[in-house]
Amino acid sequence: MAGKLAVVFGGSGFLGRNVVRELARRGWRVRVAVRRPHLAQFLRPMGAVGQIQLTQCNIRHKGSVREALRGADAVVNLVGLLFQSGKQAFDSVQSTGAANIASLAAEAGIQNFIHLSAIGADPESDSLYAQSKGEGERAVRSSIPSAKIIRPSVIFGVEDEFFNRFATLASYSPVLPLIGGGKTKFQPVYVDDVADAVCEALVRKDAEGRTFEVGGPRVYTFRELMELMVSETGQNRILAPVPFPIASLIGLFGEVAGKLPFVEPPLTRDQVKLLKRDNIVSIDAEVGTLNDLGVEPQSVESVLPTYMVRYRRYGQFSETTA
Repeated sequence: MAGKLAVVFGGSGFLGRNVVRELARRGWRVRVAVRRPHLAQFLRPMGAVGQIQLTQCNIRHKGSVREALRGADAVVNLVGLLFQSGKQAFDSVQSTGAANIASLAAEAGIQNFIHLSAIGADPESDSLYAQSKGEGERAVRSSIPSAKIIRPSVIFGVEDEFFNRFATLASYSPVLPLIGGGKTKFQPVYVDDVADAVCEALVRKDAEGRTFEVGGPRVYTFRELMELMVSETGQNRILAPVPFPIASLIGLFGEVAGKLPFVEPPLTRDQVKLLKRDNIVSIDAEVGTLNDLGVEPQSVESVLPTYMVRYRRYGQFSETTA
């Protein structure tokens, strides 16, 4: 793909930086569209000199999106939110924002389009997160029928917001909450595997117009993931089941705390709603998987020890590491 230009929206995030690195490694020129380019300078050394550009863009403003798309051969939309804060709302980012990018890409004649969604995306969902993801998918398909949609399960890796968050909580709390008893099922997928899936989908003709649900090689319950995490960190913690009604109340307090400056809510009511449904790859024959994109998924057990070491009492010098 030497010389081809891919525009990546949301390229400075956890998944985005891995996608940018992989695109550059495969020979693409990459333009990263972000709200604050001065905070994304760390992306430039991921490619050759001049291979990775940064441009200011707010996906709620069509003018900046149109400018970011100028001269592009392909588009990757990775913009998403875990919780709402101020103007960064689910509908304005994951629904309207996705619609803006897709409609303007179609207007510019760009058909090679990747849209990152999530397992469970559904316009009729009672979760605002899943609802906006579903609306975003529908808007993308309406503008670009050939678009490829990728729905990952929980993404893990060195800078993830899943294992790191709970390992940090376990560092100062003797108790870890198991929402709904910890029975919800997940199929965690390694961030590098998702980045490979994005890059493969860009160049595969048989991926056009398809939806792919990507997960790792094994399904776990939430309890099993917490047990695996505390085992790797050497933290002896109590895993306490928390019924959904109580979790919703905790989520309400979390939302109130999240309105304070520089405070991320530890849990929201919308996240509790998501935890009532399993987050695993569908068995629908029409939905593609990592295997259909030629990607062999890596297991949690093979990757987690490489970055949980920092939470052990003596880090790399702990007896567990030795």
